[in-house]
Amino acid sequence: MPKIKAEKKARVHNEIAKQGIQFNKDFGQHILKNPLIITSMLDKSGLRPTDVALEIGPGTGNMTMKMLDRVKKVIACEIDTRLVAELQKRVQGTPYQSKLQIIVGDVLKTELPFFDICVANIPYQISSPLVFKLLLHRPFFRCAVLMFQQEFAQRLVAKPGDKLYCRLSINTQLLARVDMLMKVGKNNFRPPPKVESSVVRIEPRNPPPPINFVEWDGLTRIAFVRKNKTLSAAFKHSTTIAALEKNYKVHCSLHNKEIPEDFDIKQKVQEILTSAGVDQMRARTMDCDDFMKLLHAFNSEGIHFA
Repeated sequence: MPKIKAEKKARVHNEIAKQGIQFNKDFGQHILKNPLIITSMLDKSGLRPTDVALEIGPGTGNMTMKMLDRVKKVIACEIDTRLVAELQKRVQGTPYQSKLQIIVGDVLKTELPFFDICVANIPYQISSPLVFKLLLHRPFFRCAVLMFQQEFAQRLVAKPGDKLYCRLSINTQLLARVDMLMKVGKNNFRPPPKVESSVVRIEPRNPPPPINFVEWDGLTRIAFVRKNKTLSAAFKHSTTIAALEKNYKVHCSLHNKEIPEDFDIKQKVQEILTSAGVDQMRARTMDCDDFMKLLHAFNSEGIHFA
């Protein structure tokens, strides 16, 4: 009769199992258990002994402990108080205790302190808001090496013309250089997620582009609602026209500018698109430079998106 191999479990996971702690999928808790993947992520992040490192969702501390070995300080942000207690136990009475700062709470609602670098296996359901929270964080950090759901990672790095190119792609690439580092199979996690994962390196552009990001986001939101349509068609939608007209009237009021009686916002928008040479272009083929020129063309005519 063939031998049945006993299931291997990490010591920390055994301890947690004994206490009846179940990983909470509502928090996106899929603990990265493969030490080789953890080491590879830390190697690719270029950690320095003088760094303050941010980790989001440290879980049981597998990555945290390795990071504490390499940097001056780790700031770990964890929402689950049960796992916070486990992490505190792991460092208690060790030289690492003084190097670890734990922030308990939702990272999206937390004002993050200064950090040099961020390395994390993040909860996948907060991927998009977290990316922009990090990219709009000041002062600037050097880089972030983050684990994402594979399709989300592919969207981050997608280029104009790619099938997955979208508003997320262009908004991220406006603010940062983004590179795909490696793919990670679902069996490297406990419990395994339903999807494959990828690790991405995000390096903020410093200085950032001289652009109002809220305005930029408003423009790309309109253009990418139907990314395969021409911009001329995208800007004919009644709700879009109504919002732009309202913004235009506010702009004129603030600048004591009189609006002609025969003013037609729809016609004005089409004239700007045509003069900028983008009326027949589609969002899926346009890059950051194209949208920067278009935003400037709209703003110089008093039309704003925020």
